[in-house]
Amino acid sequence: MNQFAASVRPATLWAATAAAGPATGALPAGEYHADVLVIGAGYTGLSTALAAAERGADVMLLEAAEIGSGGSGSNNGQVIPCLTRADPDAVVAACGADKGEALVALIRDSAQFTFDLIRRHGIDCDAVQNGWLQPAHTPGRVARISMPRFQQWQRRGAPVELLDADQVAELTGSRYWHGGWRNPTGGHVNPLALARGLARAAMGAGARVHTRSPVAGMERAGDAWRVRTEAASVMARHVVIATNAYGMNRVWPGLDRSWVPRRSYQMASAPLPEAVRRSILPTDNAMSDTHGDLYFCRFDRHGRLITGGALILDHDFEARLKRRIGERLALVFPQIGRPAFDYVWHGLLSMTMDDLPHVHALAEGVITWVGCNGRGVALGVALGPVLADAALGAAPRDLPLPLTRLGRVPAHLIAARVAPWMLALSRWRDLQP
Repeated sequence: MNQFAASVRPATLWAATAAAGPATGALPAGEYHADVLVIGAGYTGLSTALAAAERGADVMLLEAAEIGSGGSGSNNGQVIPCLTRADPDAVVAACGADKGEALVALIRDSAQFTFDLIRRHGIDCDAVQNGWLQPAHTPGRVARISMPRFQQWQRRGAPVELLDADQVAELTGSRYWHGGWRNPTGGHVNPLALARGLARAAMGAGARVHTRSPVAGMERAGDAWRVRTEAASVMARHVVIATNAYGMNRVWPGLDRSWVPRRSYQMASAPLPEAVRRSILPTDNAMSDTHGDLYFCRFDRHGRLITGGALILDHDFEARLKRRIGERLALVFPQIGRPAFDYVWHGLLSMTMDDLPHVHALAEGVITWVGCNGRGVALGVALGPVLADAALGAAPRDLPLPLTRLGRVPAHLIAARVAPWMLALSRWRDLQP
């Protein structure tokens, strides 16, 4: 069972500042029909519904709680056009030359696709496309991560830039790092506002979006699927399950055993004084570095520094994170002092064993994806048209990534309990040159 109920949303900065979403409500009692039924109103579900509706399909979307109630409304809002660990050569090695290069191209273009979609639909989500930066925290990480990662993306046509220590210092306002690389297509958004804007766009294209409508089960019914809520049922020939890390076992048996859950903590400082604000990330990049225990931050439009961290144990998380991340920021940005934090919240990531996203053909007419691995904003939005094409009959050979059978993480319960402790190993590795 998923350790976080889909209806739970921590008190986030985004809920306090996001533009209101469209009016939605529960699916009334009765039986309904749709060409495509999407389950989950996060980035992928909403992007899928939008793309399918724009292609002329009759689309219905069911969400257990509210729009963006899962990871789409609680992440840091960085729009990053690469995976966390798997570089392009590793993707190609895992997926084969044709599918691997196609998936790499989708990832390469995912941030640009997301910002173009935001502009095309006029989504009010504080979108800033000033680039994403990955500085290296040791000279060894420059050689082992920044240089090969830059080279691999450069070979695939990404507009990346390799940076020396002085250039990183200019972009970050800190002498902490030793070099790095940058992709100018990245940036940041208010993530909940993006989800709400995608819902408005999907509904404007004709999709029927119903919140507070948790799926109670589904079964084959002739050449279609009957998807049941407590009060209603929907008949659809094609079903896209887009719950990702918030997918519950009742939606599809075994779905929540195909990935390992990780809790991710986000934090927002009080608005910083203008002089301090101008000295940190002065070009308003998004930033996440090469630590395994990741250092990451970006600003919102009010001058709040949005950052976060990870913990092995969750007890007393708010006080511990304020102390730990406050000390980290004072080390990296001495000009900030010890900042006050107004918000601390958390969400859930779906982590796969090979660090890759997976699209599964669960049965005839049913597809899903898992494995955001901490890069869900750009990737989740960009996967929407792919899943829409798959649902509407595109041949598997024409999709930019393989459709695979649903797998199971070996010893899943043990893996889920051990996963937080891997942070200790990451912290030890972070100390190496």
